[in-house]
Amino acid sequence: QVQLAESGGGLVQAGDSLRLACVVSGRTYRAYGMGWFRQAPGKEREFVAFVSWSEDNMRYADSVKGRFTISRDIDERTVYLQMNSLKPEDTAVYYCAGNWGSRIEVRHTMYDVWGRGTQVTVSP
Repeated sequence: QVQLAESGGGLVQAGDSLRLACVVSGRTYRAYGMGWFRQAPGKEREFVAFVSWSEDNMRYADSVKGRFTISRDIDERTVYLQMNSLKPEDTAVYYCAGNWGSRIEVRHTMYDVWGRGTQVTVSP
């Protein structure tokens, strides 16, 4: 079993950038495909981006394409989400998650492990 710990959230203004990090612990971490999700108050948890540790597979939600970039550092066991040109509608708690088998998966119900989340707030 792996454990995930997110960091990097904060309060920024529209147009600013943030980089989120998800540190992964556990011996079998490479067997997991890694996703970022977000959840705003009163809304469903939604897919943001996915990356496999091999970086052969990546996917983005349409709402973040061209603004967000997902990447990973195998040596650091860390998955990053670089968020540029942030908008107020990006405000949410951002979660890192892993699915066993490294599938490209946008459904949050298909992920096996989750971090506790980090708050991102974008002011107008």
